[in-house]
Amino acid sequence: MASNARLDHRNPLVIDTHELGRRPGALQRLTREIDAPRDLGIQGVIGVPEGAPVELELRLESVMEGVLVTGTARAQAEGECVRCLEPVGLELEADFQEMFSYPDADDRGRVIAELGDDAEDDEGRLFIEDGLIDLEPLLRDAVVLALPMQPVCREDCPGLCSECGARLADDPDHHHDAVDIRWAALQGLADSTTDGEKDEMSGDAPRSARAAEKQEK
Repeated sequence: MASNARLDHRNPLVIDTHELGRRPGALQRLTREIDAPRDLGIQGVIGVPEGAPVELELRLESVMEGVLVTGTARAQAEGECVRCLEPVGLELEADFQEMFSYPDADDRGRVIAELGDDAEDDEGRLFIEDGLIDLEPLLRDAVVLALPMQPVCREDCPGLCSECGARLADDPDHHHDAVDIRWAALQGLADSTTDGEKDEMSGDAPRSARAAEKQEK
């Protein structure tokens, strides 16, 4: 559906198609480097940092109903390993293709008198506005699809110790002695019995000493 906000030709993700014209079969190839917009990626998981360079290779083809845009975006994505929480960096390459329709043509390329804002046929379609197309929604969708939902620093990352949080990759022999809960109660009973015996022994010592003193007298 067409947006009510007018596009700004100064935005690096807004492409001017006037040079391409409306001649079916006309082609235009573009290469440009832009600064990554905010929140480009999977928020809280992995993405391209705001302001990081993003290289775009674009192919614009004029067809009857609009302009077919095919492209590739390349950038460096950063995130956090879901297993050990260490920083993760990867080379991102996201391919995309989308049709931008003329606002005065239907999905078959036929000229229509008026574009209905609530027409069911317009749902999900992108439109050319005053000869301009906005690549940002297309770029965002492509980047999200190209990124891993659960990034890892390496495929065999062992993660963190569930008991103390130690990074297992740094200490492959790391372990904790397991205590069988079935014996824990008996062990506590044995410890209390031993402590009681020690207390009784310590309590007999003064009485024995007093008996010895009486015998001497």
